[in-house]
Amino acid sequence: MAKKRRKILIYTDLDGTLLDHHTYSFQEALPALGEIRRRNIPLILSSSKTKGELEEYQRRLRIKHPFISENGGAIFIPKGYFNKLENEPKVKGKYLVLELGIPYRKLRKRLLEVSRKFGVKVVGFGDLKTKEIASLFNLPYKEARSAKKRDYDEPFYFVDKIEPKEIGAIEREFKRSGLNLTRGGRFYHLLGQNDKGKAVRSLTRMYKQNRCTDFVTVGIGDSLNDLPMLKAVDIPVLVRQKDSTYDKEILKKLKVQKARGVGPSGWNQAILDLVRKYC
Repeated sequence: MAKKRRKILIYTDLDGTLLDHHTYSFQEALPALGEIRRRNIPLILSSSKTKGELEEYQRRLRIKHPFISENGGAIFIPKGYFNKLENEPKVKGKYLVLELGIPYRKLRKRLLEVSRKFGVKVVGFGDLKTKEIASLFNLPYKEARSAKKRDYDEPFYFVDKIEPKEIGAIEREFKRSGLNLTRGGRFYHLLGQNDKGKAVRSLTRMYKQNRCTDFVTVGIGDSLNDLPMLKAVDIPVLVRQKDSTYDKEILKKLKVQKARGVGPSGWNQAILDLVRKYC
């Protein structure tokens, strides 16, 4: 009797994972992307990027599946994609939107309050001009403008060197306000009680309910803010970072499948291996 094949559902980070850390190219991942498209496997972008940025990558990657913006701040579902949703969504243009985060202006206000209290200088996206973001991240002006238009997540950095002990104290202060601090590939991120993992679990339940099938869920990332997503899937995959190492904090906290390559090269190999195994 033939072994029954299970369908897979892939959640992926972008920067440093599917996209090269420096060039933002996904050229090295094209073989796996083609295989995913050929087999009609849902590929869900789950990133700290904004709605506008993710829409551009949806277009470049030629995918029309739901996506998760700003570290789980919201789930954007194309109208007509699902018949049943977990909660009452907001209607925004061509999407049904499930908001999990808190408003950006509240994050900005609290970031400034806490930085003053601890006497540390921080610079967030709210402090930067579009051309400064473009320069910092090597982005075209149009993409930098989309990156600055934030709704649920404030990326920031400390101007001066700060010790881990003080970062821990600042993190605890944010927690007292119901906020979370996480670290991405380049910046720290301040957000509400949302994270990639909560959004992934919610979206997976909707897939199972609407598609009436079980899925093997795959999550693939490279840095600490991907940890909640990796914990929320059946198969967590970690790609090498730009210096060819794996994120040590993730390795301490979770047993993962290690991709052999850096960024999109590792992504390509890991996804092709999984597709061959399950499809």
